Amino acid sequence: MPLRSDRNTQGDILAGSRKDHACLLLLRFRDPVLARRWLRRLLPEISTTEEMARFNAAFSAARVKAGGTDPASLSAQWTGLSLTHAGLRFFAGRDPFPALPPGSTAEAFVQGPARRAEALGDTGDSSPDSWVFGGEGPHRAVHAVLNLSADDPEKLAEAVDRHQRDLGPAQGVLVFRQDGGTLPGALRGHEHFGFTDGISQPGVRGFHAPDPATGTTVQGKPGARLVPAGEFLVGQEKAGKRPAGLPAWATGGSFQVVRRLAQDVPGWWAQARERLADLKRAGAAPAEATDTWLAARLVGRWPGGTPVAGCPLAEQPCPAGTGPTAISYRDDPQGWHTPLFAHIRKGNPRDGLVAVPGRPPLDPAVTDTHRIIRRGIPYGPAYDPEQEPGRGTNGASRGLVFIGYQADLVQQFEFVAKQWINEADFPAGRSPRTGADPVLGPGSPVAFESESEAGSRATTLRFGRFIRTEGALYAFTPSIPALRELAEGRLDVSVELHPGAVLRAGDVLDAGAARLALAADGDLVLLDASGARRWSAGTAGKGSEAAFSHDGELTVRTADGATAWSSGTAGHPGARLLVRPGGDAVVLDGGRVLW
Repeated sequence: MPLRSDRNTQGDILAGSRKDHACLLLLRFRDPVLARRWLRRLLPEISTTEEMARFNAAFSAARVKAGGTDPASLSAQWTGLSLTHAGLRFFAGRDPFPALPPGSTAEAFVQGPARRAEALGDTGDSSPDSWVFGGEGPHRAVHAVLNLSADDPEKLAEAVDRHQRDLGPAQGVLVFRQDGGTLPGALRGHEHFGFTDGISQPGVRGFHAPDPATGTTVQGKPGARLVPAGEFLVGQEKAGKRPAGLPAWATGGSFQVVRRLAQDVPGWWAQARERLADLKRAGAAPAEATDTWLAARLVGRWPGGTPVAGCPLAEQPCPAGTGPTAISYRDDPQGWHTPLFAHIRKGNPRDGLVAVPGRPPLDPAVTDTHRIIRRGIPYGPAYDPEQEPGRGTNGASRGLVFIGYQADLVQQFEFVAKQWINEADFPAGRSPRTGADPVLGPGSPVAFESESEAGSRATTLRFGRFIRTEGALYAFTPSIPALRELAEGRLDVSVELHPGAVLRAGDVLDAGAARLALAADGDLVLLDASGARRWSAGTAGKGSEAAFSHDGELTVRTADGATAWSSGTAGHPGARLLVRPGGDAVVLDGGRVLW
């Protein structure tokens, strides 16, 4: 798997740090010269994909050999760095985006989650006014997110102390410190509500080995679909070969979402008991059902991780040859086993996505463009009812630090949040409406569908909010070469069309003063900032798509695949196509202009 040996990408994106102890240091700097010097010193510590993947494989093998016990002889401490829009601009001394097309991921990144809070459902007691980080205002600005993690808490503490000391000479300010750690005892591997976390992750083509029997799922993880790497790493091939439309500095990196999510543990279980009583009165739940029975349906899994889809009555080990990732909703279109509002079904409909009620589900591949790689770790002490009686989040602060990686903020994190998680009418066209995700959503009514001898019914359940947003950031996790450029105050803001990507009618690579586009009439054109044509390939009426090949050639192809126009630059693997803010578009091989 080629991506497993990648030494240019940061390791947490694809490999994952997988540590029991973590700390995020949110930083701001005053002097760009001193900040760049700080970055140059930090660079050798940045953990790569190759390092993390190699360690994780050795750790997993040793754990299996030891019968499931963590090997005491293997430990590591990892370091990652992400930069906000303000941070990229600060280190580079210029705006990192030559243009902000409306509706683009660049626009979302620049605006940040605080300005987009209402659309994301962060309102009321989850609004930015109450956030501990990520709110608007110069005194709350964050430039960098330093992500530190380790197996050994003492080694992590030493690293955190050292990095905090290093801020002094760099004139850096610690805006916020977020600690996190695996919960103890029986809650190990679980979040604060008591459910196993982090089970369903997308497989990544080129990083995870495919199952020989299917070719579309991860070997050893039945049901875990392999998704094109470009959905998570800018510059890799995306589903449908769509262009990233981002500046060259973003290649090899990933957009990072950081969210601090406070959890109301007593409120969660109290509401599960109360709503279960409602269901029993309505005859929609078995008499022997417990609060865990209903809580499992809110999540879509039992506390140990077994999917409700395969074990609807009670938790039991997954059948041989399956596993916690082997989930199918195809035969449950009404949500009688796994409710349509269940958290894991809302966040990833899998093979149960029905666009029109009564029709077969869509191919699960349609959801590939909306997947997210999730890294999360609990913060705060486990809930103890003897120490904190009652409901609410007024006791000890506890919750989950959510970190998500994706190549497109709009089509991935924001789409899932707005169109699926918070949307009461998803799946669409149902009466009564399904309701929002009761775990992460805004606390709206949900329709609990059930089946009995008397027929099917929908019982309305009303839940309060269990999770409150206490902080949010959009950052970018650059490649290590990009960090080196930033350490010297440089940043290539030319917009890049990566090898393998295809422009279709209406697609535009916008670098401000220059825009390379495939017009609606099929002509490949270069436009200036006003929209006037500066150059044309002369393919009007003929062009169906424009593709940049891995051997360095840009071609316009007709609907039947014939070449209508070519840059004549084939035979240069590794060449790059850049739309430059100076006003031109070029194919470069090293520093030599080929076209």
